[in-house]
Amino acid sequence: MRLVGENVETGVYPTAKALELADQLELDLVEISPNAEPPVCRIVDYSKFLYDQKKKQKELKAKQSKIVLKEIRFGPNTDDHDFAFKLKHARKFLEEGAKVKAFVFFKGRSIVFKDRGEILLLKFVQELEDVGVLEHMPKLEGKKMTIFINPKK
Repeated sequence: MRLVGENVETGVYPTAKALELADQLELDLVEISPNAEPPVCRIVDYSKFLYDQKKKQKELKAKQSKIVLKEIRFGPNTDDHDFAFKLKHARKFLEEGAKVKAFVFFKGRSIVFKDRGEILLLKFVQELEDVGVLEHMPKLEGKKMTIFINPKK
């Protein structure tokens, strides 16, 4: 196995010799890369090694961004005041960095107003152009016409 570490000369050693060196230094022999040819091991304090790994994982997790999806529901006959109210909420969501899913729900026979729903959604996207980007054009799936708006960076 290939041996690396601070107090050890880097090189290829037999397993018994590597274990003996670890015992002399009163440390542990830890396998770093088992798939390498030959496998790579390091002589370190194992508890410190685990602590460092957990610390790295925590840092990576903190750097990840969680995508929040907010939904806004319209009817095909949504009034101007309701539209403005929902627009204000959507603007706030996008400024906070959340993704917005806006949909028009067609109840009963209101499905005949598909064009009204599409116009409503396109107007909604047009109003939010300064803070968001349209992912795709309105899609009708069953009784819902849906769009997704991503926040601008």
